[in-house]
Amino acid sequence: MNTLNKRFTAPLQTSPNKGGWTYVVMPGSAEYFKAKGLVKVKATVDGLPFQSAFMALGDGTHKLPIRSELRARLRKKTGDSVTIHLINRLK
Repeated sequence: MNTLNKRFTAPLQTSPNKGGWTYVVMPGSAEYFKAKGLVKVKATVDGLPFQSAFMALGDGTHKLPIRSELRARLRKKTGDSVTIHLINRLK
């Protein structure tokens, strides 16, 4: 497990595909993580703890899915901004 201490704010986006995920995109993530694939993290979103995995988009960025239960607790919807604080990179 690698300790991280990175914060970024981004708007929630939802894929237009049926059943599409809601996620945030981290600018410069491939360079930051030195990875082009899946990156598992422990983090907070607007102060609430969660674990998820960044998925590469193929353009030097990754998307981080934010589950509906967590969005409901945050009272956030597509277009609203959230602040992500990355705490640890998981194996």
